[in-house]
This record gives sequence, structure tokens and C-alpha cells, in this order.
Amino acid sequence: MSTSTITVETVDAHRWRIIIGNPPTNLVTPDFVRDLHATVERVNADPDLKVVVFESADEHFWLNHFDLAQVTDFPPLWTDAVVKLSTSPVISIAKIRGRARGGGDELLLACDLRYASRERAVVGQIEVGTGILPGGGATERLPRLIGRDRALEAVLSSQDYSADLAERYGWVTRAVPDAELDDLVDAFATRLAGFDKTALATAKAQINRASLPPEQDLHTAYGEFLGSLAWPGFHQRLGGLRELYAQHGADLELNLGSHLGSLQHDHS
Repeated sequence: MSTSTITVETVDAHRWRIIIGNPPTNLVTPDFVRDLHATVERVNADPDLKVVVFESADEHFWLNHFDLAQVTDFPPLWTDAVVKLSTSPVISIAKIRGRARGGGDELLLACDLRYASRERAVVGQIEVGTGILPGGGATERLPRLIGRDRALEAVLSSQDYSADLAERYGWVTRAVPDAELDDLVDAFATRLAGFDKTALATAKAQINRASLPPEQDLHTAYGEFLGSLAWPGFHQRLGGLRELYAQHGADLELNLGSHLGSLQHDHS
């Protein structure tokens, strides 16, 4: 099945590949949110499905941040999609090549397991650097994964994190050489797909009880994110981002974490 931003490939009755493709930079757009929600609903409706692997068609961007130019057009489906993914009886694996920032990082945090290319994966939460708040689950999930202080460091700094540092923090499950990533994920997904679905799903549910944030907290955070879009600091920094794009072009998205530092100095 293909939509405008997601292609689902059936590996076999128990495994799917979910391929993200929203050129040119894999932004989270209103269409992507609708497609993601519909895809998660399909995942949960399939009685035979056991494992899904999220990956990207773009080697530079696994999934990028929200497209704030379209913010008034976003459907109210993001939080429902990521909550249903985290609580699904199906095991979700993120295979990460390229950048996963903002909403992209929040999708991989909603996945059960995260395997990253050591050379090519980058994660980060950029919102505070642009004058707004995260709203897709990072402030609820990151402290549970990496601890309060490291979550504060990541969210407040809006910096990019390499796969090696993300692995050391516990942000990703494992970082491996890029040449080994496909085989590792395929072998692990194949192994899980051979197990009993009831055992997989119930074991996940047990761990969820000890580790997932309350659903209402994620809804609250999304509402706070929407409110932050009206802050004067965001609109001031939005103008600064436009100036940075005029200076750096496509490199702005490739190295956004670094460029946000100059935005801070020039437009404080």
C-alpha cells in the first residue's frame, strides 16, 4: 500500500516495511500525519502482523521536524497515532539513517526499538532553539529513556546528537556500522516474527506498564506546543530562520542543530 508519504511493503504475513518518503526533506506535514495515523490503524487491525520496521527512502532524513508553514492545517491525529503505536500488540522497530529531529525524533521514540547507523543517523529536539515547545512526546518519553538531566540537555540545547552519543545516553537501542544496519534489523525482525504473537504482545504490555508516560500527558504536551506557536519569541526566530535559509540554502536542514546556535546569537 502506498500513500503520498508512506509506502507499506509486505515482507511476509508477519512482517511489514513502512517506508517514509516525503521529499525534499521528509518534513512532517499534514498529509504525513494523516498517512501515519491510517498506517498505524492498519497495523493494529492485522491479526497476523507481528513486526513492523520504519525506515526512510531518503538517506539524509529519516523523518524531519514539523512543517510549521502548514501548522494551521495539521489534523489532530499525531498524539493518537504515536500512542497507538507504542501500545500496539505489534512490535515496532525504527531503522535510522539520516536525521530524525523534532517530530521525526518523536516518532522514533514512540517505536519500541531503535537501531541507528553509526555514520549516518542524527537525532535531536530543535523546538526550544526555534522559540517553541516540543509537543509530540519527547518531553514525556526522553526522561524515561535517558534521565531527567540528559533530557533537559537535549531539549534545552536543541543540538544534534550523533548515533554514538545517542546510544551511550540510551536514546537509541543500538548504534552499529552503516554496513551492518540492514542485516541486523532484518535478522532481529525475522527472529521476532517467528515467535508467538500473544507472547510478544503481552511481554510488551508488561514493560509498557513500567515505562510509558500517561496518555493524557502527551495530549497536554501537544496542546502546549500549539500554544507556543503564538509566542513572540517564535515569530522573531522564524524571521531569523528565513534569513539563515537565504544564507545557507539546503545546508540549513542538513546541519540545523548547529545553525540554531547562530540563530540564538543573532536573534536573541
